[in-house]
Amino acid sequence: MISNFTSYAMAALLAGAAPLFPTDSFAASCCGGGSAASLTVPKYAVAVADLSFDTEFYDGYWNQNRKYIPDPPGSNLRQYRLNAGAGYRFAKDWQASISLPYVWNDNSYSGVSSQTNGLGDTTVSVMYEVLDDNSAWRVRDIGDMIPGVSLGLSLLLPTGISPYDNQQSSFDITGRGFYRLDGTLLVEKTIRPWNASLALAYGSYLERTINREYGKYVEPYKKDLGDRFSATISSGYAYVIGSGGDSVTGTVSYTYMNEADASFNGKQDSGSGFNKQSVGMALSYANNDNNWSARIGWNHAIKENGWGENFPATDVISMGVRYVFL
Repeated sequence: MISNFTSYAMAALLAGAAPLFPTDSFAASCCGGGSAASLTVPKYAVAVADLSFDTEFYDGYWNQNRKYIPDPPGSNLRQYRLNAGAGYRFAKDWQASISLPYVWNDNSYSGVSSQTNGLGDTTVSVMYEVLDDNSAWRVRDIGDMIPGVSLGLSLLLPTGISPYDNQQSSFDITGRGFYRLDGTLLVEKTIRPWNASLALAYGSYLERTINREYGKYVEPYKKDLGDRFSATISSGYAYVIGSGGDSVTGTVSYTYMNEADASFNGKQDSGSGFNKQSVGMALSYANNDNNWSARIGWNHAIKENGWGENFPATDVISMGVRYVFL
């Protein structure tokens, strides 16, 4: 039972451990149908505000042998997240952003029920645009093939409820309890109406001292979570509605996420790491001025052997709106 609780607890942390490029926002960027993250400020804009709501449904998990195991009958595990974010362009090629989720847990598992809510972990980031994507309508020369390239740094702040706070159940946590620094790379290319992107992130947690676990004080020790790597590739098609310039964009994506084993007092905790693969679909609408947009997305873990390890299988339905300040 405890191992199952631990596995599901890790999934609950996704609200506070999301990478800079969240999987619920692969719908079109407002600069012509690209598939950038929702907090990316378009080149022509000053700032962006984003509000989204996620519902995550849990349905079984993969064990350490990568075998998929369904939940016991009668289980009902859900997490809801309200995500507020804002980005600001403070120089021609530089921008910064912040994202903060509020999390509700509503779980019933093997006769144990729990309902909690609280802040998730905050993410702050800064991004530098190395190359601009000119979003060509057709390829006339080699310059039209140059993609947009952005490099970034993001810092995960442990503002959520973690296992190291005064919480007795793993179902009640909303954050990792660790700082994490991520280096990010975003490559985008739009040849209208088609677009594609590749988002990579590699993060390292900062070691901390632990003296309490699930509400019980323990002998202090040093803990460090394993490095995290995530990669998302996506592609989309934008359809212009009539002659007004409004557009609807459909996007498909694939995401791989892996976190290495944690360590205790410098010694590796073998088998504590995890990984997961998922696919996603999103649909977005943007108005003619590209300042308002709305989206809906679905991220699905394929519930078969080999598609994850030591991690829950989930489906996430997301809805969001965004406003760009010109």
